[in-house]
Amino acid sequence: MTIKQLLSFTAGLLLAGKLLAAAPAEFVQVEDGHFTLGGAPYRFAGANYWHGGYLAATDPERLERELDLLREKKITNLRVLALSESSAQSRSVSPTVIRAPGQFDETLQKGLDRLLVELRERDMKAVLYLTNFWQWSGGMTQYLAWHKDTEIIDPDLSGEWDAYMDSAADFYRCPPCQRQYLDATRTLTGRKNTLNGVRYRDDPTIMAWQLANEPRPGGSSFQADKAQDYIDWVQGSAGAIEKMAPRQLVSSGSEGIFGSQERRSVYVDAHDTPAIDYLTVHLWIKNWGWFDIQNAEETFPGALEKSRDYLQRHIEIAGDLKKPLVLEEFGVERDGGNFSPRSSTDYRDAFLREIYGVIERNSREGGPLVGSNIWTFGGYGRNGNDDYRWRPGDDFLGDPPQEAQGLNSVFDTDTETLGIIRAHAQALRADDAVSGKQ
Repeated sequence: MTIKQLLSFTAGLLLAGKLLAAAPAEFVQVEDGHFTLGGAPYRFAGANYWHGGYLAATDPERLERELDLLREKKITNLRVLALSESSAQSRSVSPTVIRAPGQFDETLQKGLDRLLVELRERDMKAVLYLTNFWQWSGGMTQYLAWHKDTEIIDPDLSGEWDAYMDSAADFYRCPPCQRQYLDATRTLTGRKNTLNGVRYRDDPTIMAWQLANEPRPGGSSFQADKAQDYIDWVQGSAGAIEKMAPRQLVSSGSEGIFGSQERRSVYVDAHDTPAIDYLTVHLWIKNWGWFDIQNAEETFPGALEKSRDYLQRHIEIAGDLKKPLVLEEFGVERDGGNFSPRSSTDYRDAFLREIYGVIERNSREGGPLVGSNIWTFGGYGRNGNDDYRWRPGDDFLGDPPQEAQGLNSVFDTDTETLGIIRAHAQALRADDAVSGKQ
């Protein structure tokens, strides 16, 4: 036996031991408009970790170190990309899970298998999203490239983001795209984990299936008929996935009102179905023009005020629909617009304290907003390129390939930020204790 074979065999034995030692897990449920786990309230401090399956496939040692660090900081819920689509877009990730219609990359799928096993061993939960409105993982436009004779806009080259959004929304009106999307989802929900033999649809580690990352009805020009196509897609796809995996939750991945062409009615109508178990909202004070890191002192107070108002509007909607609400993307770039892990994060940290305070107050009042996933966790990854761009073979960071690496990533060295997250998680645990959770 070679050294490499011996190390592989030893790693397999260690993983098998973990599987035997893992405690029985339970499914997250929704009862009376709130999350429950094992009959007790479920509140969480989480993180986005889109590359978790990729990291498990390429660097399992780093994965284990990062999951241990996350667990130490009481970050127990990770939002992960489950399916990516092969694309010619200039800043799309490579490789991808779906190489072509019906063709899957088994190495990456086994990576997701391993991620789920490692999460279960640490009593952590995952939210798996099934495609992307944006181009960085192939996404909806790649389905259109496979099934329709249409020009695919590369917004990273053209800068035509509004036109890109309109074209991506054609996905909702493409029957063969829908068939492939649901077929891929059926394959994944029915997959048997190669490490523990548990089918994904029967794995309590998976808290929820998410339709997509930030699905939108289109660009800036509102058209009622196209908005209805989007609403129908959300409700129809959620209903189909609910049948595929009835023991797990289903959510949309929506940004909220801002991602619904700034129309409350579109957001509400899309989610007003029993097939959607909980609501999602994202909060991007830079991308939405509320905050300028180069003019931080003047723009930050107004950004906080708008953030509080935006969250409150969604808290009210969640109360009306009697569903839990998760803030599943929010972040601020590093001070001065720097990307280096050595740069400071004062404004990010102040933003986190403010937003976590909103969540904690809502939790104590019995409101629906009781979970969050910060964007994003980069852990021990580093990018050594002068332009901070990701290229195949580079470390995976929390920042996706179309963004500067280090833009929003929380690194292992961001001790102040990680301490803020840990303190927030402890505050939620204190709320659990008041509610009777042991």
